[in-house]
Amino acid sequence: MTSLPNALTIGRIAAVPVFVAAFFLPGEAGRWVVFALFCLAGLTDAIDGMIARKLNAESPFGRMLDPIADKLIVSAALLMLVSDGTLEGVHLVPALVILSREILVSGLREFLARADVSLPVTRIAKLKTVVQMVAIAALIACSASERMLPGVTTVALTGLWAAAALTFYTGYAYFQAGLAHSRGQRLVSSSGTRRQSAPAARAERTPA
Repeated sequence: MTSLPNALTIGRIAAVPVFVAAFFLPGEAGRWVVFALFCLAGLTDAIDGMIARKLNAESPFGRMLDPIADKLIVSAALLMLVSDGTLEGVHLVPALVILSREILVSGLREFLARADVSLPVTRIAKLKTVVQMVAIAALIACSASERMLPGVTTVALTGLWAAAALTFYTGYAYFQAGLAHSRGQRLVSSSGTRRQSAPAARAERTPA
């Protein structure tokens, strides 16, 4: 629990109130502080898993806490961007899609965890995370950087829509996995028997 990767994850969670408070700092300097905090959170998210694998320090506690930290920082960022008017009108849609997907996947993970079934992280899900983090970071900085880089807000909003599309796709895939497991449970319950996996069945048929 006290390993370096877990400490980084706990640090991300502890930084969320500071991150939210930084949105209320006046002027462009305040936005750069928020941008720096968000990038730091994204960096620690990227390296804590690598450190855990390299040091052989992976733990159930870390696997539980890491997605919670990610969801907290992303949700806080989107809510604050809505609050300050950076996201408004039709651009609220991708924010709602992303937040809804996070709630859906959290519920599915909790449901499947009781059956000792995990939801593997796919390459598309990893791509979604990268696009999402880059788009949100750009939106955080856009009010301070638009004069230096005209059009950065449009690019950032386009990235957020792309992230929402990937979010919807991966969320639907996870939802299908949950439905498939739920249907399998109902079939087992109605028949009153436990289905064997193919390897187990072959093992029983194989003579010793």
